Amino acid sequence: MAPNPIFRFAPSPNGYLHLGHALSALFTEHWARTLGGTFLLRLEDIDPVRSKPEFAEAILADLTWLGLSWPTLVLRQSERLPAYAEASARLTGMGLLYPCFCSRAEIAANATGTDPDGAPLYAGTCRHLSRSAVAARLRAGEAAQYRLDTGLAVEKTGPLTFTQAQPTPADRPQIRYARPERWGDVVLLRKDVPASYHLGVVVDDAAQGVSHVTRGRDLEAATDIHVLLQFLLGLGSPVYTFHRLLLDAEGKKLAKSRGSTSLRDLRAAGWTPADVRRELGFD
Repeated sequence: MAPNPIFRFAPSPNGYLHLGHALSALFTEHWARTLGGTFLLRLEDIDPVRSKPEFAEAILADLTWLGLSWPTLVLRQSERLPAYAEASARLTGMGLLYPCFCSRAEIAANATGTDPDGAPLYAGTCRHLSRSAVAARLRAGEAAQYRLDTGLAVEKTGPLTFTQAQPTPADRPQIRYARPERWGDVVLLRKDVPASYHLGVVVDDAAQGVSHVTRGRDLEAATDIHVLLQFLLGLGSPVYTFHRLLLDAEGKKLAKSRGSTSLRDLRAAGWTPADVRRELGFD
């Protein structure tokens, strides 16, 4: 275990926090405090369209209301673009990134299955384009996103493992094999955003010295890609812990996009921080 374990909670300011976010934040802070480590806050505001200052301010207010605290410096992804550009340039230099011009409709029509999230699995169509064809399309102003050649990347790395454990040293850690190939050629540089979630989270965790990543089970499969990128970029791999998800009456996980009741709404309805902690099992 790291001498000073570092944990982080990293929400995106594209909506108001709900109980699912509170569970993740409280779980992370609990283990940081229990192990004498540090709890960091990061705002993943790299999407310039969906991220809003008012949501960022609301996140700080909600977490403070819950009784959480963190070092004054809050890392913001919107201020980290050069770091993502450097990482992508390194991957390009390895011959592992290629431009993709396919539309969503084309990807769905040619999909070879689905990825772990249930999205159409990219068939690698643009991976086979010649350099001259790529250059011509880029000169013509055609927008491209850049994908990782996952098959080639796995050939370079060989089998990869990561450590999964509850943060407490009383539990025996498990060594798990990553299976990034099941994701196909994932997007690392989007058309509308300077970096994908996958690239940003890996670069930022390394920059902040994060030793323990606590995340919901909905992101468990994504760890495959993160471990692969960590190896390719020469970055350390944290210990991963996957906590339970909160489900609504329909059995679906709470989500901003589904209009799940926000913490600010609960507060307006008379809930206290103690009520939230009791509801989530942190009393």
